[in-house]
Amino acid sequence: MKVAEAVGRALYAAGVGQVFGVVGSGNFHLTNAMVAAGSRFVAARHEGGAATMADAYARMSGTVAALSVHQGPGLTNAMTGIAEAAKSRTPLLVLAAEVTEPRSNFYVDQEALARSVGAVSARVTSAEGAVTQALDAVRRAVRERRTVLLNLPLGVQALDVPDVPDDESTLAVVPPERAPAEPEFADVEALVRVLERSRRPVFVAGRGARSPGARDALAALAEQHGALLATSAVARGLFHGDPWSLDVSGGFASPLAAELIQEADLIVGWGCALNMWTMRHGRLIAPDTTVVQVDDDASALGAHRELHLGVTGDVELTARRALETGAANRQTQQGDQARQGFRTADIGAAIAARVRWRDVPFEDTSSRERIDPRTLSVALDDILPAERVIGVDSGNFMGYPSMYLSVPDENGLCFTQAFQSIGLGLATAIGAALARPDRLPVAALGDGGVMMGAAELDTVRRLGLPMVVVVYNDDAYGAEVHHFGPDGHPLDTVEFPPTDIAAVARGYGFEAVTVRTRADLKAVEDWLAGPRSAPLLIDAKVVADRGAWWLEEAFRGH
Repeated sequence: MKVAEAVGRALYAAGVGQVFGVVGSGNFHLTNAMVAAGSRFVAARHEGGAATMADAYARMSGTVAALSVHQGPGLTNAMTGIAEAAKSRTPLLVLAAEVTEPRSNFYVDQEALARSVGAVSARVTSAEGAVTQALDAVRRAVRERRTVLLNLPLGVQALDVPDVPDDESTLAVVPPERAPAEPEFADVEALVRVLERSRRPVFVAGRGARSPGARDALAALAEQHGALLATSAVARGLFHGDPWSLDVSGGFASPLAAELIQEADLIVGWGCALNMWTMRHGRLIAPDTTVVQVDDDASALGAHRELHLGVTGDVELTARRALETGAANRQTQQGDQARQGFRTADIGAAIAARVRWRDVPFEDTSSRERIDPRTLSVALDDILPAERVIGVDSGNFMGYPSMYLSVPDENGLCFTQAFQSIGLGLATAIGAALARPDRLPVAALGDGGVMMGAAELDTVRRLGLPMVVVVYNDDAYGAEVHHFGPDGHPLDTVEFPPTDIAAVARGYGFEAVTVRTRADLKAVEDWLAGPRSAPLLIDAKVVADRGAWWLEEAFRGH
């Protein structure tokens, strides 16, 4: 048995059941070996799309996924998607064929490429150690939550592996999941003391809290101490339906949510970086607010702002330990009763009436030719089924689908925005759709993003995904238009002639509708009521007279 086949079999046995990629000569045998062993392979039309599909699938499934690419250009084509995955600490295994001869036209320093975007590099170096080295790469991806590039030199792939067991069950052992980090008892006690002193606490949950167990533990602890609940954009939906949820904290926050977070005397980040986006460059933190961060990665504590207390520990375990400690203290001191804290009747009523962006009054600027993106988003929120999974691209428009379209839980929004690259949204929705086949997949894109990633429209159609692709089409890179336009700069480089994106979609086998007014959305209702045998693209010609509310916040980070 050749190394390529042995590694492919071992990776499947180790739990890598989903592979995305574009197959060339260098990764042909390895990819086929994984498929023969039982892995599902999804062929993308571009390696960049394949990388983001794998990233999104791993995020929404909670499993490690693989990306398979050709040596040299196959890997360089995928680098933007790999950078997004690495920055998001997605457990992703990148399988890249490799040439080691510098005179080859395919040669690049693949290890240096991985390091440059924050991924980890590994290599299969011999026939004897091939399976072990491949499994080590999977273990590292899972245990350290890292994107790992496993380089597979062509010469090594073709070698014979000695003593390969006939029984595939003995070939590999599924790597154990990352063990939850136990918080120190003293840290939990310190956290409880801070919570007990607080009168207006706010919990902000992030990527590290995206699980039902963590959600339940945080909700119970928040109730015990009268805390309001918020999330980062990545964890949106975690507290869906909770009457004390403020939805998203940061640049996407509604006016009421921002106001209440600014009034907090304690902010606790749970598996959340409390970075410039989530805290609006610190403006959501009042001068006398106590700031606490809980994370199972000690290096993340205080990385973005000064803390009064940092606790190293798994979010769910830490919350449950704090809940138990707080309950014991109350029974000893004053009876086991929850404190009111921030949870007053007036605040509860305000949250119910005004915390959602769709409930914030606005002047509809729609015309007969273009629809206000807020009007569009509110209408789609009403029309589309509640059980949905949304992938959002980057751009001026992105706040509208991210905040106006509700999601049922923490697995309703796949937010690949750590690198803020335009063009990832469609591939994000594909990966999320495959991970959550029980939900209607929705891709929310700008015209710039859909044109960059249009090749993957073929992948949507080929896979038979009943996807709704919504294009917020302002015929421009709107972020640049609204950022530079007011200062009188020429905008020729960021504005484009109108494109009939609906016609492009029909060419790929989509059903498509051009939307200029609310009435045009009747076609969406008809599609939903029908067999959904082909995906649907909505080419929404949106009003382009204003920048999104979050745009100013975004450019503060440049």
